[in-house]
Amino acid sequence: MKYLIVGLGNIGSEYAMTRHNIGFMILDAFAMASNITFTPERYGNIARLRVKNAQLILLKPSTYMNLSGNAVRYWRDHEKIDNDHLLVLVDDLALPFGAIRLKANGSDAGHNGLKNIAAMLGTQTYPRLRFGIGNDFQRGQQVEYVLGAFTLDQRQKLPVRIDVAIEAIKAFCLSGLDFAMCNFNNK
Repeated sequence: MKYLIVGLGNIGSEYAMTRHNIGFMILDAFAMASNITFTPERYGNIARLRVKNAQLILLKPSTYMNLSGNAVRYWRDHEKIDNDHLLVLVDDLALPFGAIRLKANGSDAGHNGLKNIAAMLGTQTYPRLRFGIGNDFQRGQQVEYVLGAFTLDQRQKLPVRIDVAIEAIKAFCLSGLDFAMCNFNNK
């Protein structure tokens, strides 16, 4: 079985460790733990690996967050992957830091990356892994918050939470979305 795992983020060193780039961070950690590297290809950086009987294509779009749908649609079509074998990793303000929620579908909840993906795919029905970044910001400071760095305390806890996200990705690919949701949501 083939899966497309898309980590959302913005390219450029100024965004590297920001909350909005948690999708990139998860995929970078997954690649490092799997001893593989990303290579630049059309619309993004790609890494390929096998986890048991699953072939995973990890994608970090190079289109910036708000145009992520171009990369997702291209690689989904190029690799002939059904939407139910697509998993989008995204930051979520509505969840406390480090919380993980897998969902089969849903609205974009104001997230411009998800909004663009839904527009380009023509549907909001595709699995996503939402990674909580919390919402500890003053009114009107949302952009600065999501594009800001994690706090020191969060940076110390981040490796453990990213490892949980990686295990959730593996569970999604090997055992299905329902199993992954039951075993990783609220974990």
